[in-house]
Amino acid sequence: MVHIQSLLEPPPVARELIQRAADATLAHEKARGELTVVLADDAQLQALNLRYLGIDAPTDVLSFPASERDPESGASYLGDILISVSRAESQARAAGHTLESEVQLLVVHGVLHLLGHDHALAEAKTGMWAAQRDVLAGLGLPDIVIGEL
Repeated sequence: MVHIQSLLEPPPVARELIQRAADATLAHEKARGELTVVLADDAQLQALNLRYLGIDAPTDVLSFPASERDPESGASYLGDILISVSRAESQARAAGHTLESEVQLLVVHGVLHLLGHDHALAEAKTGMWAAQRDVLAGLGLPDIVIGEL
């Protein structure tokens, strides 16, 4: 189950697109679990980036893995993904695609991080980028790629 929250009103992207991107990533990785996606703005992500990573700058997406289990249901809680919609809008414009496509890319990227993927080292990055490309192609977005971080 994907919990979707928007700190922006009205929500700028259809919840169904976010749900679909998260579900496709979980299916690709043969993973199960619950997660939360929060749509926010640059200021909110900058504050979190500073607090948790010591970086005083906005970013497009932050992932906070949890790897917890609900004591009542036994369901696995994978963690939280926060997306700066304002950053996603500017990245979408620069890349020449829609905000909806950019947010789906960031959801896929965030879910992969929750599942343990990383792009800090070249070998791990190759695997993460391949998984991202496969999921996006399955979503009908084969030409959408994340910019270098």
